[in-house]
Amino acid sequence: MQSDDLLRDVEALGAKLSEARQMVGRRIMGQDQVVDLTLAAILAGGHALLIGLPGLGKTRLVETLGTVMGLHDGRIQFTPDLMPSDVLGAEVLEESDTGARSFRFIKGPVFCELLLADEINRASPRTQSALLQAMQEHEVSVAGQTHDLGQVFHVLATQNPLEQEGTYPLPEAQLDRFLVQIDVDYPDRDAERDILLATTGTEDAQVSPVFGRDDLIAAQTLLRRMPVGDSVVEAILDLVRACRPDDPSAPQIIRDAVSWGPGPRATQALMLLARARALLDGRLAPGIDDIHALAAPVLGHRMALGYAARAEGRLLSDVIGQTVTEVLDKKAAA
Repeated sequence: MQSDDLLRDVEALGAKLSEARQMVGRRIMGQDQVVDLTLAAILAGGHALLIGLPGLGKTRLVETLGTVMGLHDGRIQFTPDLMPSDVLGAEVLEESDTGARSFRFIKGPVFCELLLADEINRASPRTQSALLQAMQEHEVSVAGQTHDLGQVFHVLATQNPLEQEGTYPLPEAQLDRFLVQIDVDYPDRDAERDILLATTGTEDAQVSPVFGRDDLIAAQTLLRRMPVGDSVVEAILDLVRACRPDDPSAPQIIRDAVSWGPGPRATQALMLLARARALLDGRLAPGIDDIHALAAPVLGHRMALGYAARAEGRLLSDVIGQTVTEVLDKKAAA
């Protein structure tokens, strides 16, 4: 009986997610994979790092998702002079009519449900670190007081991969807090034609809410109830552990090319995102194909190539792809 209820709930959620994707597609064209990965990150209760050149619709995507998912969104434009108080908020000294003085906390833009951290790598490490506690514990500490951000809190950060002057690379601890890294590429010719016609007219496409806060919480709870087969669990463990150069199971390409590999958060991310991807496809449970598709987006920002591999011009995506082939395909063949 419980499985019947779960199946019914998954089918209902799948229909609602299909409507949400169609709604987002009214304003975001030619970026279906980007939309699906971003939606999957939100469904899994995590954060996403979107990397792409300016003008590819990253900011527009976040604003559209805020409307479609029914979330209160906020935006921070990261700049070199941005201070932690500009992100978190600050205490101010106020004087009442009677002359009594007291401190009052004024909330910063981080107090929202969907935060766009635009060009996050342009802020100093001190300001970047202001998001660490928020992203992990859903709370911030200011002047010795802890302030709750609520159950629903997602950071969608953008980053320009080419502009390096005046930027500060994100530290590994912060990168690891992003559930997934999403590469935003140029649209194809047909999609760019649709974008051209849709954005240079007199009216912009309008979107309306499909989800609400409570709907999203229910969807995130349902996602964690989805069954995952032992073969998928073992595939996740095999792949992540094989990407660590000091692990006995690591293939030779990892030992030669990678200086450090992913930690346990990578296994958690793969598990949650595989379930979310299955939900978006209307499936009751994830499969090995989901792990194949998610390997690079989940592992890419949690690994680093060694100096020799970089000097040879190797790409981390190629190394991950070969590792997936060696670890998962060979095991399936056996």
